[in-house]
Amino acid sequence: MTDGSIPAETRIGHVHLKVSDLERAVQFYRDVMGFELVTRLGDEAAFLSAGGYHHHIGLNTWTSSGGSPPTRGTTGLYHFAINYPTRKELAIALKRLLEGGWSIDGATDHGTHEAIYLHDPDFNGIELAWDRERSEWPWRGDRLSFAARPLDLDGLLGELEKSVS
Repeated sequence: MTDGSIPAETRIGHVHLKVSDLERAVQFYRDVMGFELVTRLGDEAAFLSAGGYHHHIGLNTWTSSGGSPPTRGTTGLYHFAINYPTRKELAIALKRLLEGGWSIDGATDHGTHEAIYLHDPDFNGIELAWDRERSEWPWRGDRLSFAARPLDLDGLLGELEKSVS
């Protein structure tokens, strides 16, 4: 690593969010999104994970209890992404959201990945995504050529029927 670049194996670990109502946030991430509650620190913080990891999502009300979301035109988190290992798992996540009565804000096929956009009860942006194989990514010379096509949600949900057949 002599050129100052960060190693290609580097991954972003967990996200820790300020929320206004801890119980409401835990219910969303546990009951709607499907994460497991790992531990709570009383009524001030909670940690949730997928598959027994120490935590993927931290939630706290240390400085935000009863607070309101940031207003438009301010800086802060735009969204964080949850990457699913397969397209079918992304379809399962979408189905869980819809069955839980949660709406989505948008859905895009970026060429490199498919993405569903939504927000949590505190209006933190979330991207649910599935990455295509790198060999399928659209390139223009040595640069990625991101797309912004509408995501075919019916086709995505069709992944669920493939496994039943």
